[in-house]
Formats: sequence, structure tokens, C-alpha cells
Amino acid sequence: MIDPATPGDAAAMAQVLGGWVRQTPWMPKLHLPVEDVWFCTSLIDTCAVRVLRLPDVAGFVAWRDQQVLALYLAPAARGFGHGKALLDLAKSGQQHLELWTFQANTRAIAFYQREGFAEVFRTDGSGNNEKLPDLQLGWTGLIR
Repeated sequence: MIDPATPGDAAAMAQVLGGWVRQTPWMPKLHLPVEDVWFCTSLIDTCAVRVLRLPDVAGFVAWRDQQVLALYLAPAARGFGHGKALLDLAKSGQQHLELWTFQANTRAIAFYQREGFAEVFRTDGSGNNEKLPDLQLGWTGLIR
């Protein structure tokens, strides 16, 4: 089930986000769990956020102003079409979406390309907190 996120979902969303960071060897570990909760709370307060419940929170997507700001799934939720379902919600009613991902995140890049996103811009990472080369992707579609 996919539902709008509530403030009570922030800690579970932070677990999904923090889990991905901890399980990704190339990703710098820059934030404490409490900072992840704060970040997820700020997403809920300022963005459209949907959570995947299986029955506990197993993933989420956040978007605002034609930009996907976060899309994360717990390992057990991957490979079942849940990421596509979350991304389709962000696409719904949009003519254009953009997002950023790290160049090292080849699995995410392949996923977004399958979903119709194309490369817009690459950086050397000097402009992000992680100092990792990143990639901007864009999608243009029809209003549904």
C-alpha cells in the first residue's frame, strides 16, 4: 500500500534512508540517525511524500516543483516494481521531472533510464556535501 507520509513516518523513512547509506560502500557516512530523521521530517513538511507500507514503511518518494528529491527502498522491497510505482506517483500530472543521483549509483541510473529519464548534466561532485560526482536526469512526459 502507498500512502501520503505523515510526521509519524519520519523515523521509519530515516531507517530506510540510513540503511541505504550504511549498505553502500562508496557512500560517505556523513549524518547521524537523528539528522536523517530531521531530513525526512523536513521532506514531509515541504514536499509531496508517499510511503510504501509492507506493512511497515519499506520505501518512500518525495518531490516538489518538478524535482524528485528522494526515492529510497529497503532491500526487501527492491525488485518488485515498488520503485516504479512510487516514481509513477511523482510523474502523475507532471510534464517534466528532474532528479540527481550519484554517478556511482549505477543501479539507480539504470532504473531511471528504464523509466524514461535521460542525462541532463554531470558534475565532479564539488557542489554536493558528499563530494561525489553526480548526474542530473530529466524526464518529459504527457500530463496524465
